[in-house]
Amino acid sequence: MYLSLKNITKIFPPHGNVAEVTAVYDVNLEIKKGELVTLLGPSGCGKTTTLRMIAGFEFPTNGEIILDSEKINSLPPHKRDMSMVFQSYAIFPHLTVFENIAYGLNVKKMSKKDIQKKVDWVLGLVHLEGFGNRSPGQLSGGQQQRVALARALVMEPKVLLMDEPLSNLDAKLREEMRTEIRRIQKELNITSVYVTHDQIEAMTLSDKIVVMNQGVIEQVGTPVEIYRFPNTKFVANFIGRANFINGKVISQKENELVAEVLGKTLHLAFSKQKFNQGDDIILIARPEMICVKKSGEMFPGVVKRAVYLGDCIEYDIEVSGNLLTGIENDPNVLDKFPEGETVTIGIAENCVQILPANN
Repeated sequence: MYLSLKNITKIFPPHGNVAEVTAVYDVNLEIKKGELVTLLGPSGCGKTTTLRMIAGFEFPTNGEIILDSEKINSLPPHKRDMSMVFQSYAIFPHLTVFENIAYGLNVKKMSKKDIQKKVDWVLGLVHLEGFGNRSPGQLSGGQQQRVALARALVMEPKVLLMDEPLSNLDAKLREEMRTEIRRIQKELNITSVYVTHDQIEAMTLSDKIVVMNQGVIEQVGTPVEIYRFPNTKFVANFIGRANFINGKVISQKENELVAEVLGKTLHLAFSKQKFNQGDDIILIARPEMICVKKSGEMFPGVVKRAVYLGDCIEYDIEVSGNLLTGIENDPNVLDKFPEGETVTIGIAENCVQILPANN
Protein backbone atom coordinates (compact mmCIF):
# COMPACT_ATOMS: atom_id res chain seq x y z
CA MET A 1 0.00 0.00 0.00
CA TYR A 2 1.08 3.57 -0.68
CA LEU A 3 0.03 5.08 2.67
CA SER A 4 -0.42 2.83 5.72
CA LEU A 5 -1.49 3.52 9.28
CA LYS A 6 -0.58 0.62 11.54
CA ASN A 7 -1.99 0.40 15.07
CA ILE A 8 -2.06 4.18 15.44
CA THR A 9 -3.01 5.47 18.89
CA LYS A 10 -2.94 9.07 20.09
CA ILE A 11 -3.22 9.83 23.80
CA PHE A 12 -3.23 13.43 24.97
CA PRO A 13 -1.75 13.69 28.50
CA PRO A 14 -3.60 15.36 31.39
CA HIS A 15 -3.67 19.14 31.19
CA GLY A 16 -4.93 21.32 34.00
CA ASN A 17 -8.30 19.98 35.09
CA VAL A 18 -8.64 17.84 31.95
CA ALA A 19 -7.85 14.15 32.36
CA GLU A 20 -5.91 12.03 29.87
CA VAL A 21 -7.76 11.69 26.56
CA THR A 22 -7.44 8.83 24.07
CA ALA A 23 -8.34 10.63 20.85
CA VAL A 24 -7.50 7.78 18.46
CA TYR A 25 -7.18 4.11 19.37
CA ASP A 26 -5.53 1.32 17.38
CA VAL A 27 -6.38 2.66 13.92
CA ASN A 28 -5.33 0.53 10.95
CA LEU A 29 -5.83 1.88 7.45
CA GLU A 30 -4.44 1.06 4.01
CA ILE A 31 -4.64 3.66 1.22
CA LYS A 32 -3.73 2.87 -2.39
CA LYS A 33 -1.85 5.26 -4.65
CA GLY A 34 -4.28 7.60 -6.42
CA GLU A 35 -7.12 6.83 -4.03
CA LEU A 36 -9.30 9.46 -2.35
CA VAL A 37 -10.17 8.31 1.15
CA THR A 38 -12.56 10.22 3.40
CA LEU A 39 -12.42 10.14 7.20
CA LEU A 40 -16.04 10.62 8.23
CA GLY A 41 -17.63 10.95 11.62
CA PRO A 42 -19.16 13.29 14.21
CA SER A 43 -17.23 15.97 16.08
CA GLY A 44 -14.73 14.47 18.50
CA CYS A 45 -14.52 11.10 16.73
CA GLY A 46 -10.77 11.37 16.03
CA LYS A 47 -10.84 12.07 12.30
CA THR A 48 -8.99 15.41 12.42
CA THR A 49 -6.45 14.08 14.91
CA THR A 50 -5.79 11.19 12.53
CA LEU A 51 -5.31 13.62 9.63
CA ARG A 52 -2.96 15.77 11.72
CA MET A 53 -0.86 12.71 12.55
CA ILE A 54 -0.60 11.89 8.84
CA ALA A 55 0.45 15.50 8.20
CA GLY A 56 2.98 15.57 11.03
CA PHE A 57 1.23 18.24 13.12
CA GLU A 58 0.68 15.60 15.81
CA PHE A 59 2.77 12.52 16.54
CA PRO A 60 1.23 9.14 17.42
CA THR A 61 1.66 7.77 20.91
CA ASN A 62 1.92 4.28 19.40
CA GLY A 63 1.92 2.82 15.92
CA GLU A 64 3.49 3.54 12.55
CA ILE A 65 2.73 5.76 9.56
CA ILE A 66 4.33 4.52 6.35
CA LEU A 67 4.37 6.47 3.07
CA ASP A 68 5.74 4.90 -0.09
CA SER A 69 7.61 2.24 1.96
CA GLU A 70 9.17 4.87 4.28
CA LYS A 71 8.29 5.20 7.96
CA ILE A 72 7.52 8.88 8.53
CA ASN A 73 6.43 8.95 12.19
CA SER A 74 9.20 11.26 13.36
CA LEU A 75 9.47 13.45 10.26
CA PRO A 76 8.34 17.09 10.58
CA PRO A 77 5.54 18.25 8.25
CA HIS A 78 7.81 19.94 5.70
CA LYS A 79 9.71 16.71 5.09
CA ARG A 80 6.69 14.48 4.45
CA ASP A 81 6.01 15.57 0.86
CA MET A 82 2.39 16.37 1.68
CA SER A 83 0.22 19.46 1.23
CA MET A 84 -2.78 20.43 3.30
CA VAL A 85 -5.91 22.44 2.53
CA PHE A 86 -7.41 23.93 5.67
CA GLN A 87 -10.98 24.77 6.63
CA SER A 88 -10.04 28.46 6.99
CA TYR A 89 -8.27 28.63 3.58
CA ALA A 90 -5.21 30.18 5.34
CA ILE A 91 -4.30 32.32 2.32
CA PHE A 92 -2.25 35.49 2.86
CA PRO A 93 -4.44 38.61 2.52
CA HIS A 94 -1.51 40.90 1.64
CA LEU A 95 -0.35 38.75 -1.30
CA THR A 96 -1.88 38.39 -4.75
CA VAL A 97 -3.38 35.12 -5.95
CA PHE A 98 -0.17 34.43 -7.89
CA GLU A 99 2.03 35.21 -4.89
CA ASN A 100 -0.08 33.01 -2.61
CA ILE A 101 0.19 30.05 -4.95
CA ALA A 102 3.91 30.63 -5.57
CA TYR A 103 4.77 30.95 -1.87
CA GLY A 104 5.95 27.37 -1.36
CA LEU A 105 7.83 27.37 -4.66
CA ASN A 106 9.73 30.48 -3.58
CA VAL A 107 10.64 28.79 -0.31
CA LYS A 108 12.08 25.97 -2.43
CA LYS A 109 14.08 28.63 -4.33
CA MET A 110 12.80 27.59 -7.74
CA SER A 111 13.61 29.79 -10.71
CA LYS A 112 11.15 32.54 -11.71
CA LYS A 113 10.61 30.84 -15.05
CA ASP A 114 9.68 27.50 -13.44
CA ILE A 115 7.48 29.24 -10.88
CA GLN A 116 5.61 31.09 -13.61
CA LYS A 117 5.09 27.87 -15.55
CA LYS A 118 3.83 25.89 -12.56
CA VAL A 119 1.52 28.64 -11.28
CA ASP A 120 0.03 29.18 -14.74
CA TRP A 121 -0.57 25.41 -14.96
CA VAL A 122 -2.32 25.17 -11.62
CA LEU A 123 -4.42 28.32 -12.23
CA GLY A 124 -5.77 26.61 -15.31
CA LEU A 125 -6.34 23.41 -13.38
CA VAL A 126 -8.58 25.16 -10.82
CA HIS A 127 -10.24 27.38 -13.46
CA LEU A 128 -8.75 30.65 -12.20
CA GLU A 129 -7.01 31.77 -15.39
CA GLY A 130 -6.54 35.55 -15.37
CA PHE A 131 -6.95 35.86 -11.59
CA GLY A 132 -3.23 35.89 -10.74
CA ASN A 133 -2.97 39.64 -10.04
CA ARG A 134 -6.08 39.86 -7.88
CA SER A 135 -5.98 40.14 -4.10
CA PRO A 136 -7.83 37.59 -1.94
CA GLY A 137 -10.29 40.30 -0.89
CA GLN A 138 -11.52 40.56 -4.48
CA LEU A 139 -12.46 36.87 -4.60
CA SER A 140 -15.60 34.97 -3.61
CA GLY A 141 -15.44 32.24 -1.00
CA GLY A 142 -15.37 29.56 -3.67
CA GLN A 143 -12.56 31.32 -5.52
CA GLN A 144 -10.55 31.66 -2.31
CA GLN A 145 -10.94 27.94 -1.73
CA ARG A 146 -9.65 27.29 -5.24
CA VAL A 147 -6.59 29.40 -4.44
CA ALA A 148 -5.97 27.34 -1.30
CA LEU A 149 -6.35 24.15 -3.32
CA ALA A 150 -4.05 25.48 -6.06
CA ARG A 151 -1.38 26.41 -3.50
CA ALA A 152 -1.43 22.84 -2.20
CA LEU A 153 -1.42 21.23 -5.65
CA VAL A 154 1.35 23.36 -7.13
CA MET A 155 3.81 21.62 -4.80
CA GLU A 156 2.94 18.31 -6.51
CA PRO A 157 2.81 16.43 -3.19
CA LYS A 158 2.70 12.68 -2.78
CA VAL A 159 -0.42 13.08 -0.63
CA LEU A 160 -3.04 15.84 -0.58
CA LEU A 161 -4.70 16.36 2.81
CA MET A 162 -7.98 18.27 3.21
CA ASP A 163 -9.50 19.20 6.57
CA GLU A 164 -13.19 20.08 6.06
CA PRO A 165 -12.26 22.52 3.27
CA LEU A 166 -15.84 23.28 2.21
CA SER A 167 -17.50 23.89 5.57
CA ASN A 168 -17.38 27.70 5.22
CA LEU A 169 -19.14 27.72 1.84
CA ASP A 170 -22.86 27.92 1.17
CA ALA A 171 -24.72 24.86 -0.08
CA LYS A 172 -24.51 25.67 -3.81
CA LEU A 173 -20.78 26.45 -3.66
CA ARG A 174 -20.12 23.29 -1.63
CA GLU A 175 -21.76 21.22 -4.34
CA GLU A 176 -19.76 22.98 -7.05
CA MET A 177 -16.46 22.58 -5.19
CA ARG A 178 -17.12 18.90 -4.42
CA THR A 179 -17.34 18.31 -8.15
CA GLU A 180 -14.18 20.34 -8.80
CA ILE A 181 -12.12 18.61 -6.12
CA ARG A 182 -13.08 15.20 -7.43
CA ARG A 183 -12.35 16.23 -11.02
CA ILE A 184 -8.90 17.55 -10.12
CA GLN A 185 -8.06 14.59 -7.90
CA LYS A 186 -8.91 12.11 -10.63
CA GLU A 187 -7.18 14.15 -13.33
CA LEU A 188 -3.94 14.23 -11.32
CA ASN A 189 -4.44 10.76 -9.82
CA ILE A 190 -3.20 12.21 -6.53
CA THR A 191 -3.50 10.21 -3.31
CA SER A 192 -5.83 12.20 -1.05
CA VAL A 193 -7.17 12.05 2.50
CA TYR A 194 -10.26 14.17 3.15
CA VAL A 195 -11.87 14.89 6.52
CA THR A 196 -15.56 15.76 6.83
CA HIS A 197 -18.63 15.26 8.98
CA ASP A 198 -20.84 15.72 5.90
CA GLN A 199 -22.11 12.38 4.59
CA ILE A 200 -22.99 13.81 1.17
CA GLU A 201 -19.43 15.06 0.71
CA ALA A 202 -18.13 11.65 1.67
CA MET A 203 -20.47 9.81 -0.70
CA THR A 204 -19.75 12.20 -3.57
CA LEU A 205 -15.97 12.38 -3.31
CA SER A 206 -14.71 9.09 -2.02
CA ASP A 207 -13.22 5.97 -3.44
CA LYS A 208 -13.29 4.70 0.13
CA ILE A 209 -15.00 5.96 3.29
CA VAL A 210 -13.62 5.44 6.80
CA VAL A 211 -16.38 5.89 9.39
CA MET A 212 -14.96 6.81 12.80
CA ASN A 213 -16.62 6.94 16.21
CA GLN A 214 -15.04 7.70 19.59
CA GLY A 215 -11.51 7.31 18.28
CA VAL A 216 -11.94 3.96 16.53
CA ILE A 217 -12.84 2.87 13.02
CA GLU A 218 -16.37 1.50 12.78
CA GLN A 219 -16.22 0.49 9.11
CA VAL A 220 -14.15 0.99 5.94
CA GLY A 221 -15.70 0.53 2.51
CA THR A 222 -16.86 2.05 -0.75
CA PRO A 223 -19.81 4.47 -0.61
CA VAL A 224 -22.10 1.64 -1.78
CA GLU A 225 -20.79 -0.76 0.87
CA ILE A 226 -21.09 1.80 3.66
CA TYR A 227 -24.62 2.85 2.70
CA ARG A 228 -26.15 -0.48 1.70
CA PHE A 229 -24.27 -2.84 4.00
CA PRO A 230 -23.48 -1.01 7.26
CA ASN A 231 -21.75 -3.18 9.86
CA THR A 232 -23.27 -1.39 12.86
CA LYS A 233 -26.29 0.65 13.84
CA PHE A 234 -24.00 3.66 14.29
CA VAL A 235 -22.81 3.49 10.67
CA ALA A 236 -26.36 3.00 9.39
CA ASN A 237 -27.60 5.98 11.38
CA PHE A 238 -24.69 8.27 10.50
CA ILE A 239 -24.71 7.58 6.75
CA GLY A 240 -28.14 8.61 5.56
CA ARG A 241 -31.25 7.69 7.51
CA ALA A 242 -32.41 4.27 8.56
CA ASN A 243 -35.38 2.45 10.03
CA PHE A 244 -34.42 -0.15 12.63
CA ILE A 245 -36.99 -2.94 12.77
CA ASN A 246 -36.85 -5.84 15.22
CA GLY A 247 -37.30 -9.38 13.99
CA LYS A 248 -36.76 -13.03 14.89
CA VAL A 249 -35.10 -15.67 12.73
CA ILE A 250 -37.29 -18.56 11.56
CA SER A 251 -34.65 -20.17 9.35
CA GLN A 252 -31.58 -19.39 7.27
CA LYS A 253 -31.02 -21.10 3.95
CA GLU A 254 -28.22 -20.81 1.43
CA ASN A 255 -29.53 -17.68 -0.26
CA GLU A 256 -32.17 -16.26 2.07
CA LEU A 257 -33.11 -15.66 5.67
CA VAL A 258 -36.71 -16.19 6.77
CA ALA A 259 -37.77 -14.02 9.69
CA GLU A 260 -40.83 -12.93 11.60
CA VAL A 261 -41.06 -9.15 11.33
CA LEU A 262 -43.90 -6.99 12.62
CA GLY A 263 -46.10 -10.09 12.91
CA LYS A 264 -45.51 -11.31 9.35
CA THR A 265 -43.05 -13.64 7.64
CA LEU A 266 -40.43 -12.05 5.37
CA HIS A 267 -38.03 -13.80 3.01
CA LEU A 268 -34.93 -11.64 3.22
CA ALA A 269 -31.84 -11.58 1.04
CA PHE A 270 -28.89 -13.72 2.08
CA SER A 271 -26.89 -12.38 5.03
CA LYS A 272 -23.16 -13.02 5.41
CA GLN A 273 -23.68 -13.55 9.10
CA LYS A 274 -24.90 -16.90 10.36
CA PHE A 275 -28.02 -16.98 12.49
CA ASN A 276 -29.84 -19.71 14.35
CA GLN A 277 -33.57 -20.27 14.65
CA GLY A 278 -34.99 -17.95 17.29
CA ASP A 279 -32.18 -15.39 17.12
CA ASP A 280 -33.24 -11.78 17.55
CA ILE A 281 -32.22 -9.55 14.65
CA ILE A 282 -32.46 -5.95 13.50
CA LEU A 283 -33.47 -5.04 9.97
CA ILE A 284 -31.93 -1.85 8.60
CA ALA A 285 -34.33 -0.43 6.00
CA ARG A 286 -33.58 2.90 4.35
CA PRO A 287 -36.62 5.17 3.76
CA GLU A 288 -36.44 4.47 0.01
CA MET A 289 -36.86 0.77 0.85
CA ILE A 290 -40.26 1.48 2.47
CA CYS A 291 -43.12 1.62 -0.03
CA VAL A 292 -46.35 3.39 1.01
CA LYS A 293 -49.60 2.37 -0.70
CA LYS A 294 -53.31 2.85 -0.08
CA SER A 295 -53.88 -0.89 0.25
CA GLY A 296 -52.06 -4.17 -0.12
CA GLU A 297 -51.16 -7.42 1.58
CA MET A 298 -48.27 -6.22 3.72
CA PHE A 299 -48.17 -4.11 6.88
CA PRO A 300 -51.10 -1.84 7.79
CA GLY A 301 -50.19 1.49 9.31
CA VAL A 302 -51.33 5.04 10.00
CA VAL A 303 -49.80 8.19 8.52
CA LYS A 304 -48.36 10.36 11.29
CA ARG A 305 -46.52 12.85 9.08
CA ALA A 306 -46.61 13.62 5.35
CA VAL A 307 -44.36 16.20 3.69
CA TYR A 308 -44.11 17.08 -0.01
CA LEU A 309 -40.43 17.83 -0.78
CA GLY A 310 -40.60 18.30 -4.55
CA ASP A 311 -38.53 15.32 -5.62
CA CYS A 312 -40.40 13.01 -3.23
CA ILE A 313 -43.09 12.71 -0.58
CA GLU A 314 -41.79 11.71 2.83
CA TYR A 315 -43.98 9.81 5.30
CA ASP A 316 -43.77 8.76 8.91
CA ILE A 317 -46.00 5.70 9.30
CA GLU A 318 -46.90 4.04 12.61
CA VAL A 319 -46.84 0.26 12.14
CA SER A 320 -47.48 -2.02 15.14
CA GLY A 321 -46.12 0.60 17.52
CA ASN A 322 -43.07 1.34 15.33
CA LEU A 323 -42.61 4.69 13.59
CA LEU A 324 -41.13 4.04 10.13
CA THR A 325 -40.06 6.60 7.54
CA GLY A 326 -40.87 5.89 3.91
CA ILE A 327 -40.47 7.80 0.65
CA GLU A 328 -42.70 8.05 -2.40
CA ASN A 329 -40.52 9.17 -5.30
CA ASP A 330 -42.78 8.47 -8.27
CA PRO A 331 -42.94 11.86 -10.10
CA ASN A 332 -46.49 11.05 -11.25
CA VAL A 333 -47.74 11.10 -7.65
CA LEU A 334 -48.69 14.65 -6.69
CA ASP A 335 -51.18 14.09 -3.85
CA LYS A 336 -49.92 12.82 -0.53
CA PHE A 337 -51.84 10.68 1.94
CA PRO A 338 -53.17 12.95 4.71
CA GLU A 339 -52.14 12.53 8.33
CA GLY A 340 -54.36 9.99 10.06
CA GLU A 341 -54.96 8.02 6.84
CA THR A 342 -54.75 4.21 7.05
CA VAL A 343 -52.24 2.89 4.53
CA THR A 344 -50.16 -0.19 3.83
CA ILE A 345 -46.38 -0.32 3.67
CA GLY A 346 -44.10 -2.79 1.97
CA ILE A 347 -40.43 -3.47 2.65
CA ALA A 348 -37.90 -4.16 -0.11
CA GLU A 349 -36.95 -7.57 1.25
CA ASN A 350 -33.90 -7.99 -1.00
CA CYS A 351 -32.37 -4.66 0.01
CA VAL A 352 -32.46 -4.56 3.81
CA GLN A 353 -29.35 -5.20 5.89
CA ILE A 354 -29.59 -7.71 8.75
CA LEU A 355 -27.67 -7.37 12.02
CA PRO A 356 -27.77 -9.25 15.32
CA ALA A 357 -30.03 -7.52 17.83
CA ASN A 358 -27.11 -7.05 20.23
CA ASN A 359 -25.09 -5.12 17.61
